[in-house]
Amino acid sequence: MKYISTRQRQETDIKTAILKGLADDGGLFMPEYIPKLDSDFFENLPNLTLQEIGFRVAKEFLGDSISDDNLKQIINEVLNFEIPAVKISENIYSLELFHGPTMAFKDVGARFMARMMSYFSEGKPMKVIAATSGDTGSAVASGFFDVPGIEVFILYPKGKVSPLQEKQLTTWGGNIKALEIDGTFDDCQALAKQILSDEELNQKFTLTSANSINIARLIPQSFYYFWAFAQLQKLGKPIVFSVPSGNFGNLTAGLFAKKMGLPVHQFIASTNENDVIPKFLVTGNYEAKPSKQTISNAMDVGNPSNFERMKSLFNDDVTEFRKEIESYSFSDKETEIAMQNVKKEYNYILDPHGAVAYLGLEALRSFGKLRTGLAQSDKVSGDFVGVLLETAHPAKFVEVVEEVLNEKIIIPEKLEAFNKKEKKTVEFPADFEVVKQFLMEEKR
Repeated sequence: MKYISTRQRQETDIKTAILKGLADDGGLFMPEYIPKLDSDFFENLPNLTLQEIGFRVAKEFLGDSISDDNLKQIINEVLNFEIPAVKISENIYSLELFHGPTMAFKDVGARFMARMMSYFSEGKPMKVIAATSGDTGSAVASGFFDVPGIEVFILYPKGKVSPLQEKQLTTWGGNIKALEIDGTFDDCQALAKQILSDEELNQKFTLTSANSINIARLIPQSFYYFWAFAQLQKLGKPIVFSVPSGNFGNLTAGLFAKKMGLPVHQFIASTNENDVIPKFLVTGNYEAKPSKQTISNAMDVGNPSNFERMKSLFNDDVTEFRKEIESYSFSDKETEIAMQNVKKEYNYILDPHGAVAYLGLEALRSFGKLRTGLAQSDKVSGDFVGVLLETAHPAKFVEVVEEVLNEKIIIPEKLEAFNKKEKKTVEFPADFEVVKQFLMEEKR
């Protein structure tokens, strides 16, 4: 399969798409088509393991670029933790994506990407660039730590990630370097794109991206939509996914899964006050904005990169967007109330991002529409299974969660271990030339 830039000016294979991350024309790589899985796969889906699902889906995108044995080994290493669909209430389930080493959903994508890059680079030196609003940095650091020949530079916004998130991405040392940027996540993301597209840097180093800019992050994130279906389709109801959305990589991966044949009834793009996508779906006009700081900080994105991929999937037609996606935005106050209500009514603790996803499901039940082919005035019956993607363990946002719920949160040992380590960062202004000079002076 060929991979083509969203800006249509570069075509390549999967190996190059993964190793480059960003296309030369500044676009994001997309498969030339989304492969369809056969009916036998879906009939047998409830009988498959997560690892078997991951292998089957990944094989469609990777083809013969990697042997079956090597791909199975990578999948088994990546998916070595549980991803349970936990019942919150009668028709709401939490897909817990936080049981990996850094206790965030990005463990799936980052671990897969690190292993694919190591496989395709064949030991050649590389510099990996990652902008983070929180969890990407820690997952990338964990996935790439001590990988021979690969040096990782993580750009994160000063004072805008949780203390525990910061410890998770700044305490590794070795081949992991944390760059503390005096700005927002959007500044970090813009710097990452400038670095990756800079001709002088590319002549001196082999550069690639570890954000959801990289197609190797999105492919594995589609696995767990199939896995959720494998667990819940026995309920015999339409399944709706509510995805807490910032850079929109997770939702894009879900759209991949649906286009491969997964019968998702509806997606909800649930956002905090950074509401460029909800507004786009209402007005048809996309207007990037400076990001606002919220308690669901990993979603504080005012210009989501993966909007380019979504436009490609929907032929840049807002009508096509609207057929698949409902989108709602929520304030910090609404998020806090949702966290309190879910704990009180169901004894389940949501992190702020999961709470935004929960609110999306509640909004759809209250005044949304289920895309059933019926008249658009028809209200949702409520008779669907809502799956919220719980993207991080509540303890990763312990200060917020404890204040909102007014109770002590137990911090798992694998997180507590980071609190005992020393932060190591280099501070920079949001100035490309200053960051570039630092990278130019780094030894190859």
